[in-house]
Amino acid sequence: MKTGILLTNLGTPDAPTKPALKRYLKQFLSDECVIQPPNKLIWWLALNVAILNIRPAKSALNYAKIWNSFGEGSPLLNITNLQAKGIQEFIANDFGDLELEVGMRYGNPSIDLALEKLNFKGCEKIVVLPMYPQYSDTTTGSTRDVVNMVLKNWENTPKLVFIDDYHQNEGYIQSLANSVIEHQQKHGKPDKLMISFHGIPQRFVDNGDVYYDHCINTTKLLAEALDLNENKYQLCFQSIFGREEWLKPQTKASLESLAQSDTKHVQVICPGFSVDCLETIEEINEENRGYFMQAGGKEFSYIPALNNRQDHIKALSNIILSKIN
Repeated sequence: MKTGILLTNLGTPDAPTKPALKRYLKQFLSDECVIQPPNKLIWWLALNVAILNIRPAKSALNYAKIWNSFGEGSPLLNITNLQAKGIQEFIANDFGDLELEVGMRYGNPSIDLALEKLNFKGCEKIVVLPMYPQYSDTTTGSTRDVVNMVLKNWENTPKLVFIDDYHQNEGYIQSLANSVIEHQQKHGKPDKLMISFHGIPQRFVDNGDVYYDHCINTTKLLAEALDLNENKYQLCFQSIFGREEWLKPQTKASLESLAQSDTKHVQVICPGFSVDCLETIEEINEENRGYFMQAGGKEFSYIPALNNRQDHIKALSNIILSKIN
């Protein structure tokens, strides 16, 4: 049975321009797994009349800041491709008859196209690894929906193995710990390690999304791996959108509060992001750095995402191999 591997991530616009961002944001913000509006008509009007006529220009400016920072084009796509190459090389030592493709939930290359490529190559079994360590209906759940929608239209449906999460995986946790240790060997130990995850509305968690619990578990395991006391780290949530209540504590408010209470040195790690992207490079390392420094902080550093570190590639490869065997 020939096996195909599909790595997926959230996605990226095709260019740091207003038209490209408008296309990307329309697809993203039309996903009912991401936006679960009480009133669909009101949301449709808000999206098409206001948001898509205002937000793309601002987002394009932010993307322009990070474009070409990891090779030519989108950092998220470039790093994901490097991860795919690393995983393929690692797995090839055990399995020679494997095909690997990358697909984005929004934007290009699409999940649909990636699956069609695996189908064309004769894959009878497909292992899907969404690059979200912590499960959420808004990310992994949405990815599963798209994969199922594509496969149901195939004449010969392959055996599907879908990896829901890896938030407690030993190799993943150790890779995070290694990245912190290496960073602190260069930059010293901070007064506080901020462990920042992408936020989601509190309503989603109240309705059963396990994301918050997964974030807590990852944070606890990382703190244990680093032998940190509770007063040396803090869980927080970033990337807030809209007016409703989101998960707390929020990264921005936490950084400002720490600086105002005379915490001089913080470091931020974002375990929920498998690759560096707009939310880490621009939002954390620039925008949130500014919040902390303006509030009185003295030293701020961002610990890069695991990207294509060798220990991370090994961890991801082993996760996949455990599903192939």
